[in-house]
Amino acid sequence: MTRQGWVKRILPFALAIGIFFVPTPAGLTPAAWHLFAIFISAIFAVLIGAYPLLTSTTLAVAGVVLTRTIPVTDAFEGFSSSTVLLVVVAFIVAQAVVKSGLGRRISLFMVSLFGRSSLGLAYSIVLTDAVIAPAFPSNTARGGVLFPIVLSVAEGAGSKPDDEKGRRLGGYLMFCTMASLAVSSALWMTATSANPVGVQIVRDAGAGAGINFATWIVASSVPALIAIFALPWVIAKFFAPGVGKTPEAPRAAREELVKLGPLSRSEWITAVIFVFMVAGWIFAEPLKLNTTVVAFAGLGLILATGVLTLSDITLMGDTLATFLWLAVLFALSGELNKLGFMTWAGQILASYTSGLSWPLLYVALVAIYVFVHYMFVSQSAQVLALLGVFLAVGTKGGVPPSLMAFSLLFASSYFSVITPQGGSQNIIFVGSGYLKQGELYRLGLLTTLFFMLVFLTVGTGWILLVAK
Repeated sequence: MTRQGWVKRILPFALAIGIFFVPTPAGLTPAAWHLFAIFISAIFAVLIGAYPLLTSTTLAVAGVVLTRTIPVTDAFEGFSSSTVLLVVVAFIVAQAVVKSGLGRRISLFMVSLFGRSSLGLAYSIVLTDAVIAPAFPSNTARGGVLFPIVLSVAEGAGSKPDDEKGRRLGGYLMFCTMASLAVSSALWMTATSANPVGVQIVRDAGAGAGINFATWIVASSVPALIAIFALPWVIAKFFAPGVGKTPEAPRAAREELVKLGPLSRSEWITAVIFVFMVAGWIFAEPLKLNTTVVAFAGLGLILATGVLTLSDITLMGDTLATFLWLAVLFALSGELNKLGFMTWAGQILASYTSGLSWPLLYVALVAIYVFVHYMFVSQSAQVLALLGVFLAVGTKGGVPPSLMAFSLLFASSYFSVITPQGGSQNIIFVGSGYLKQGELYRLGLLTTLFFMLVFLTVGTGWILLVAK
């Protein structure tokens, strides 16, 4: 390892020790300050690429226990959280869509319908993503389903990364998919792991007792669908695909569908179980169902019918890693809130925004929250670190709690496209080579501004109308 690499690895520890031994600020307990020192250092380690998220969080939880900052039971409380279990179980279930081939079939079907032009191809991808999103609590997993389709369509149309002119169609489709993954995650509560985590933070803050799968889709539907339907056209204005007609794409998709033949047993079972799960999530409140139990029931059925096997689960190393880091960060973030750190940080932020009318405060907080994501490589990390703070400042400043909560929750999804590293789902598309780094940052900024404009205008009015 180079000297620079060693310095990068040592920096998070130096930061933790430095903050840990700084005198505790007025208004905080030593435990709150010491927990913050370790927590922020773990986030910092991920930001600078010193350690992966799993490594950082395991070191953090060991640090808070060994320094006796918080009790062992509190440090590991996240492992029994129903929210964490929902994310992990639903992530496992989503693999059935990939393994059974149902996701690929849906994608090819959409291309066969809409793929006669570059704009039509983009719509086929964006609409496919929106349709399958509620069954995928991971936009990275959805990206894994969509990427091979996008790549084959681009190459089939003669678009190659090393052709300066010809690459534009592939670049256009790649970025449309990246942006779609961001906004479809705002449409559905179960479309990314950060959403249920954010909902739990909002509930713990007393501002989201009524947020569930059904109320989420009601609040998100109008702004998210407007953004989704406008997205291919907007990106075409930012980055012209260079190709108008793609008459061969629908034929190629139909040929692939013919090769696939009729729906297999696994595809039928997967489709029925996902319909059952989504229905359970939608009607969980009136039927008094627990959303985590619905996910477990779906997993049980998929295992019982053999669509997924235990060997499939053992191969999913990312699932265990997600469970470990999410459980740890969830617990530590919750402890920061319990120890009063979030309230203290909120007071500092509030002091800089005092005197603003609540509409101005609301817009300022959402904008700051979105642009802070330039410093994060994980949606979940930012949600755990900052959502509670921004929510507290907004509600205390007079912003209607439901408006502040939903706006921050939706922003936690659509801001992921602001940088190439803004979400793990971006990496596979960035790595395709169709887009240059400068183009990715420019398109990311413009698209995020477009999303923010839609959600702050149409979204604000709609949320105030429908949310309690």
